[in-house]
Amino acid sequence: MNIAGQTAFVTGANRGIGRRFVDELLTRGAGRVYAGVREPRRADEALRSDPRVTLVRLDLTERETIEAAARQAEDVSLLVNNAGISLMEPLLDGPLDGTRRTLDTNLYGTLDMTRAFAPALRAHRGALVNVLSALSWFTVPGAGAYAISKAGAWAMTNALRLELAPTGVLVQGVHLGAADTDMMGDYEGPKIDPAEVARQSLDGVEKGEVEILADDWSRTVKAALPREPNAVLSHLMG
Repeated sequence: MNIAGQTAFVTGANRGIGRRFVDELLTRGAGRVYAGVREPRRADEALRSDPRVTLVRLDLTERETIEAAARQAEDVSLLVNNAGISLMEPLLDGPLDGTRRTLDTNLYGTLDMTRAFAPALRAHRGALVNVLSALSWFTVPGAGAYAISKAGAWAMTNALRLELAPTGVLVQGVHLGAADTDMMGDYEGPKIDPAEVARQSLDGVEKGEVEILADDWSRTVKAALPREPNAVLSHLMG
C-alpha cells in the first residue's frame, strides 16, 4: 500500500503514539485522516485546524461511538488501532474493575473497531494496524491485566490476518517495550520516540510487512519466546 492518497482512521489520536501516527500519515500524503478522540473539543489546535484531519468522538468502551464512527468514515482504507489504557493493578487482590476495563478497552474495543471497519477495509483492499506490546509475550509485577489484554490482542491480530487475507487486507501487529508518552511517564528506563514507532509501522505497511518489532525490548522478548515463561524478565530487569 502506498500511503499517499489513502484515507486513514487512527484511534487514540490526540497524543502519544496515536498523534505521531496522524503526523506521519499526513507527512506521507494521506488524503484524509480521521482522528478518533474521546473529547474532540479538547483536541489541540493543530488537529482541529488541519483541513485534512476530521475529529471523531470515540470511546472504545462505548460501542455506539464505534458504530457512529464507522458510519461517518466509510471511505477508510487504513485503520490504526492504537488507543489503549494501562492500569497497574493485581489480578488476585481487590476488585476486578480495572482488569475488566483494561480488557474492554485494549481487547474487545480493538475487536469492535475492526469489526465495524472491516467492510470498508475489504472494499478498499486496505490495511489494519494493531499497536500491541512486548508485554504480549511476558509480564512484570502489577501489569497482569495489561499483559492479558495485549496477549489476547496479539492472538486476535493473528486470527484477523487469516480472516481478512482472502480479501487482500494487510494485517500488521506492532510491538514495542516503552515509548516516551504520558502513559509511560513514571518509567525511567529506555523509551522509544513514538514518532519512530509510527514511522516503522507505516514503512512496514508500504512494504507489506505483517509484524514490526520496533525496539530492543520487543526484539529481545520475541527472540526469547522458546525459553521458560517469564525467564526473559530477569534478563531485561538485570
